[in-house]
Amino acid sequence: MALLEIENLSVSYGSIRALRGISLKVEPGEIVTLIGGNGAGKSTTLRTISGLLSPQEGQILFEGKPIACKSPHSIAANRLIHVPEGRGIFANLTVEENLRLGAYCRSDTNEIRQDYEHALELFPRVKERLWQLAGTLSGGEQQMVAIARALLARPKLLMLDEPSLGLAPQIVQLIFQVIRKINAGGTTILLVEQNANLALQVAHRAYVLEVGKIEMSGPAAELANSDDIRKAYLGGH
Repeated sequence: MALLEIENLSVSYGSIRALRGISLKVEPGEIVTLIGGNGAGKSTTLRTISGLLSPQEGQILFEGKPIACKSPHSIAANRLIHVPEGRGIFANLTVEENLRLGAYCRSDTNEIRQDYEHALELFPRVKERLWQLAGTLSGGEQQMVAIARALLARPKLLMLDEPSLGLAPQIVQLIFQVIRKINAGGTTILLVEQNANLALQVAHRAYVLEVGKIEMSGPAAELANSDDIRKAYLGGH
């Protein structure tokens, strides 16, 4: 059974149709990426899955159960965790306080402590800045905090929206190394990323969104070698 399954999903912003009957699956243990141009519907897809937007049509199944009408906090409590574009950290709280909020739905104290230490192992820079106000961190450090906080929820499915946006190349490489490690540890990932080249390198499978529709899908390595994908997203000729 797929961990996440979307069937014929349509979403509108007022009179503007953002998603037009898309269907996709994410199997346990995969990294699946959504690629496409600005306005293609990638972020809308994640926001709808996490309950921030309501679909007009279609259904969303997580572990075989419908979640399209559930609230964002109940979806997060089921360990479907969304790291939004822009990171969504609390600027006026310390890094430590931000991290602790990731475990707000949990009561398994010993496991929380283990996950906390593991997150700091993945992001040593975060460990160095625990008592610093999160709003004073660099963009790359804030992204690290956002992902580390998400890990404190012990996600079954981790959704990452544009984790490389606005970051220096060296930090982007570090973030993607950590994404691989998180997945290797057993966490399933749904990744939205404008850097299609990096996204296709890290993912197992990919979907290409254009104007709210899925135009192509398949193994990430095959799409990376597609002439159409190269021309449209990878700078090929």
